[in-house]
Amino acid sequence: MNRREIIKSLSVFPLAGGAMALDPALAEGIEERMSKTSADTTSIYESIGVETIINCRGTFTIIGGSTERPEVIEAIEKATGYFAQYDELAFGIGKKLAKLTGAEWGMVSAGCASAMRHVTTACVARGNPEILIRVPDLTGLEKTEVIIPKHSRNVYDHAIRNVGVTIIEVDSPEELKQAFSHKTAMVYIMTNDASEKGQPLSLEAITEITKPYNVPILVDAAAEDLTIPNVHLNRGATIVAYSGGKAICGPQCAGLLLGDKDILMSAWQASSPHHGPGRDSKVGKEEMFGMLAAVEAWTTRDHEAEWKTWLSWLDTISQKVTKVKGVTTSIQEPKGLNNRCPRLIISWDPNKLHLTGAEMAKEVGYNAPRIAIGSGGDDTITSVNITPSQMRPGNADVVADRLHGILSQKRKPKSTTLAAPSSVISGRWEVTIDYFSSQSKHSWFLEQDGNWLQGSHQGDFSVREIVGMIEGDQVKLRSTDRHSADSITFIFSGKLTGDTLSGSLYLGEYLNAKFTAKKNNYNNKKKPVEIPGGAPLAT
Repeated sequence: MNRREIIKSLSVFPLAGGAMALDPALAEGIEERMSKTSADTTSIYESIGVETIINCRGTFTIIGGSTERPEVIEAIEKATGYFAQYDELAFGIGKKLAKLTGAEWGMVSAGCASAMRHVTTACVARGNPEILIRVPDLTGLEKTEVIIPKHSRNVYDHAIRNVGVTIIEVDSPEELKQAFSHKTAMVYIMTNDASEKGQPLSLEAITEITKPYNVPILVDAAAEDLTIPNVHLNRGATIVAYSGGKAICGPQCAGLLLGDKDILMSAWQASSPHHGPGRDSKVGKEEMFGMLAAVEAWTTRDHEAEWKTWLSWLDTISQKVTKVKGVTTSIQEPKGLNNRCPRLIISWDPNKLHLTGAEMAKEVGYNAPRIAIGSGGDDTITSVNITPSQMRPGNADVVADRLHGILSQKRKPKSTTLAAPSSVISGRWEVTIDYFSSQSKHSWFLEQDGNWLQGSHQGDFSVREIVGMIEGDQVKLRSTDRHSADSITFIFSGKLTGDTLSGSLYLGEYLNAKFTAKKNNYNNKKKPVEIPGGAPLAT
């Protein structure tokens, strides 16, 4: 899934951008570096049995984020091997970031989530080390609540919750006003359509409501292009946080904070090298200088040239794949700041090519040469999508040939006939899940209609719907445990043997597990239920 939604166009610098600048001189330099180092790089990965992937998805952490700028690598190399007092280093970098961006102050953290955590801690402790060292035990403290609009709840607000604060979720201006109290430490907002100007809980609306309470507002702009002057600070935010490993193309393990100096000094106090709750989120001197170099490079990059380069790569792929009859392409050019990059949509009728976008993405994602692409569509139109911001010179030809080869293959229509179920599995099932280092007991209550299954799944803490299918002795079931900011999808795939079903449990980003389920056969005899005639005469 995308970390940030596309937002409306904002007339601020830069007009375009996102990943490594690829003007002719820089592109030539990249190609030269790649020719010298590609064999060594491949050797490093292959030496531990890992295949590299052509990234046509964008700046996803799970496949490596972004490609660091040459200026970043150079700064890291220059910084290593020397020593400096870290408070002095942070002060020097904060001052330079302020000069580059026009913000009051700047700070480099160990990623955007770490940045969010440090700011939250700063708003709770407010520079007081006696409070700081008590976090996350907030018993008896004054500032213990963080307000988050419902539209901004997301998986990344774990970084805020880890401080120990109570999250107050609001869904209207009225609820926001009622949520403020002496306990309010901060308001957190994620950049998306619902936070745009004119919306009920836009950043401007929140800023106006917040003024009388003097409560800081943290804006999470992790995947956005950097704007100078900063659009969010100008709209009323107190602090804005970015990921280093996304559009800015800095170190993957670095984040950037811009805004109020006093709060950022308190955030630095709450981070390593200082002992306390942020000690485990250490940012090195190399990452500090690398992030500074990335921001400085951002101010001189030819963002328009980048955009044109990306479009040329997409054109190369488009021209190749549209040689296949029935395949069409289109370009999506987002106007907002989040994940700002053109995208190629490759579409076709799955009933004619006998192939879906999801099948295409799976094929290229897990078989060499491996390519990460997105997919979508329905029964009448299917598609894959290409995001070029993290592609490298030469990738476009490889991708074009790979996709063309798959699309041009002749395939037989898929059979729509399902194998008859080997058994009726309706009823209650007791499920044992073996995780890496623990075991859980779950339950299914299943109803069967031919090949199709539905019912409920009792997990460790909640009950949710479950759906699935049975073909012969092969069973597949799916359920999702949903929360305000999180969800975990359970996909069970197993073989039925008598009254026992066992196999693999796929947990998406949370890796896999094994499971064994046994059907509960009721032994109670069937007999009438007698209703007492009145109150008991003896107990």
